Amino acid sequence: MINRPIYVDKIMAYVNTPFVKILTGIRRCGKSTILKMLIDEMKEQGIRDEQILHYSFDSLEYEDIKTANALFAHLKQHLFLKGKTYLFLDEIQEVKSWEKVVNSLMTGYDVDIYVTGSNSRMMSSEISTYLTGRYIAFRIYPLSFFEYMIFRKEYTEVLDPHTELANYLRLGGFPAVHLQKYTPDEVYTIVKDIYNSTIFTDIVRRNQIRKVDQLERIVKFAFDNVGRTFSAASISKYLKSENRAIDNETVYNYLSKLENAYILHRCSRFDVQGKEILKTQEKFYLADSALRYSVLGYSADSAAAMLENIIYLELLRRGYEVYVGKLDSAEIDFMAVKQENKLYIQVAQEIGSPETEKREYGRLLDIRDNYPKYVLRTDAFAGGNYEGIKTMHVADFLLSDEY
Repeated sequence: MINRPIYVDKIMAYVNTPFVKILTGIRRCGKSTILKMLIDEMKEQGIRDEQILHYSFDSLEYEDIKTANALFAHLKQHLFLKGKTYLFLDEIQEVKSWEKVVNSLMTGYDVDIYVTGSNSRMMSSEISTYLTGRYIAFRIYPLSFFEYMIFRKEYTEVLDPHTELANYLRLGGFPAVHLQKYTPDEVYTIVKDIYNSTIFTDIVRRNQIRKVDQLERIVKFAFDNVGRTFSAASISKYLKSENRAIDNETVYNYLSKLENAYILHRCSRFDVQGKEILKTQEKFYLADSALRYSVLGYSADSAAAMLENIIYLELLRRGYEVYVGKLDSAEIDFMAVKQENKLYIQVAQEIGSPETEKREYGRLLDIRDNYPKYVLRTDAFAGGNYEGIKTMHVADFLLSDEY
């Protein structure tokens, strides 16, 4: 296993605290492996094997433990009687009413519990009801660019970061595709399988969706419009043009289900002057750039949008709340907020003319505050500062620890 300390260190800080540790994220982003890393780390710190119980509920091995009563009875029989038991419950959403089991164990037994799940029911009202104030959620993402570079070093020669960025953008960050050297076609075959299993297991089957073709058309529309503002009405209008009638409420319902399965991330607009979140014309970003290419095929003209996607995900990884900034009629690619910190970011694949330069930098200069402002690009440029705005290569920004 290649360690992912960005998550392991963060979670280990809560070992032996009275909270359930919940790891969520899209399928195959590495949650199960991180559980194993946590187990290894705990063993190194002196926790004995017999204190650890580890279950993967998407395995046939535990097919008979799919109800709350069965799980509770089984775990009670196997708890360590001479001290604390450490429970690792992988893909726990496969067990109906699992949160009742966890709540009962937390209140009546000496346990430390870690669970994973691949849909946002893990954050639902049921959990809030049964585990109020007693859980901490950790969002797990596919590999960051920094992690990607570490994985690549294990099996191939790594190029300079600026060159590797193009590979990262095209191949994405699912750990499974970076355990050995694969061709792009092989990568997309793996990622398409992740996509299909997520769509048909976490969305279609779980929600008993009958019109699968409607869902897939909405997916393709969203994938093809990454980085563009759109609404349910615009999707509905598009589908009607293809003689596929669908109402706005149904579109919103499908988009929400794609969010719940962590395939899509909704990015709201924020009025920089009015200081309020706007409820129209949102953007959607993907859990991983390779999802787009595995479903729609690779196209070089999508690179600019996917660069935005990469920056968006990196800001989320670092704990920022991320918005599309609105300043009068202009748009700021990202306004990112974390407690008292704030960043403004423009992303440009290249700036090929004075007019483009004026547009990209001018939008940031119009913001009248002293928070850091960045223009991130992938072409060559001279100097790193433009009237107080910092210019960085996208790869350097992703690897930086200054923000």
